[in-house]
Parts: sequence; structure tokens; C-alpha cells
Amino acid sequence: MQVRLRADKHRKHSTKQADTYSNANCFAKIKEGFADSIPDAEEQIKAQENVSYSNTGRIAVGNRDSVRESGGITRSWSRKKGWPNVSLSPDAIEGYEKDPPKVRQILDAGLALTKQNLGYTYGSADPANGGMDCSGFIYYLLKQNGFPDVPRDSSQQYVWVRKAGNLYAVLSRKEDSFEFDDLKPGDLLFWRGTYNIDRDPPITHTMIYLGREKRTNKRVMIGSSDGRTYDGKQRWGVSVFDFKMPPPPKSGDAKISPVFVGYGRIPA
Repeated sequence: MQVRLRADKHRKHSTKQADTYSNANCFAKIKEGFADSIPDAEEQIKAQENVSYSNTGRIAVGNRDSVRESGGITRSWSRKKGWPNVSLSPDAIEGYEKDPPKVRQILDAGLALTKQNLGYTYGSADPANGGMDCSGFIYYLLKQNGFPDVPRDSSQQYVWVRKAGNLYAVLSRKEDSFEFDDLKPGDLLFWRGTYNIDRDPPITHTMIYLGREKRTNKRVMIGSSDGRTYDGKQRWGVSVFDFKMPPPPKSGDAKISPVFVGYGRIPA
């Protein structure tokens, strides 16, 4: 009995030590494994006044005013976690002044939403809720800018574009494929497999193409996401994001895998 009590006491002490070690080092451990996903803690603390840590080691960021930087970039801290949401000024986008007036109207309105510190809120299509989901962003933006027939969910938005004969299918996983030769600012972008859902067609994600950013010459897009990247860092909410092809699924991986389906003009 005495031996058992000592063993139990030792086990409890070891567990307490392990918990203390885990809490003190969880952020470093997670950051080590997900360097592209988790922001640098020291930089975050220096950059903000309201920072708290969750048990997962992620950073929860309080509301904060947007910060204007060089290159036409505006950063506003997400309500949820991670790196700040990003906006761009129109003159930071290559060839923006040559886009049709209606396209500029839509992109201007979308970029204005990225400055409102909106989070990702599943099921929402109204910024008054503090955030929107991906198709809710498209629905609200187009509804407010002269497209009363835009459907609410991403699958039906895909059908809407395809029925109008405006869809360009993409089978390649390469960003320099000829299949992107017709891609233009203001086009809707469609993915499947970003999460598991039973719908037909199985489109699960949508955004709007902005063009190429002058600073990097990389393609960028605008919309609402719960973890896509801009400048290689994850953002949550309404923001500018990198437009890049998802990596191919690992061999034998049974999990769902994001696939870019295509793009298309907004039906007139």
C-alpha cells in the first residue's frame, strides 16, 4: 500500500510538471511544427496592446485600429486569432486603372470591407454580424452593387456563373498554366473539397480575383476565409489573400483535399 501511495504521488507530481512544461512551451512547440501558420509571439506582443494566449498556443487578438503601411497595404487585427487581416489600395494592384468601371466598383466595395476588421462567421452574409462566410461575402458584395440575382451559397453561385456560359474550367495544378490566360480582375473563383459537405455541385469555397499586386507580382484575391494566407501567413476573416493552387493530396490520404475548379465572369 505504501509503495502504491508513493507511486501515485510521484505520478501526480510528474503530471503536474508535464502540464506546467506544456503550458509554458506549447506555443514554441506548435510554432516549431507550423511555422507558416503561427505568428511569432514576440513580434505579436510588441505589435499589440491586447494579446492573450489560449490553451492551444494560438494568439487571440483584440480589436485594433487599422495600420497603414507603405506599398498601399492596410493591416487590421482579426477578431479571432492569427495575423492581421490585410487590405490593399487600388493603386497597389497592377493595371487597376484599366479595369472596366463596374469591376472597379465591385473591387472598391470589397476592399472597403477588408478595412472593417470583420471576422469569419459561418452562415452570415451581413457585415453587421461582425463577420461573414465566403459565399456570404460574395452575396453581400454583389447584392449591394447591382446584382440582385446572385445566389447565397457557393455551389449555386457556381451554377449561376456556369449557366451564363462564363465559366473557365481549370484542371491544372500549376499557376502558370494556359488555363489562367483568361483570368481577369473581378472574376469569381471556385474550389471544392475545402470541407466535407453533401451538395451538388460539390463547390465549397468562393472568392473574387483582384489581380497582381505590384509589390510582389503575385496574384491576390479578396473574400472571407477561416485560414487562407496572405504573404504566406494565415488570416481569419474578410481580407486580401494569396491566390495560389492547393498542393496535391498526399498519396493514400483518405481525407478531403481542396481542389481549384475554375473561375468566371460575374453574370451581367
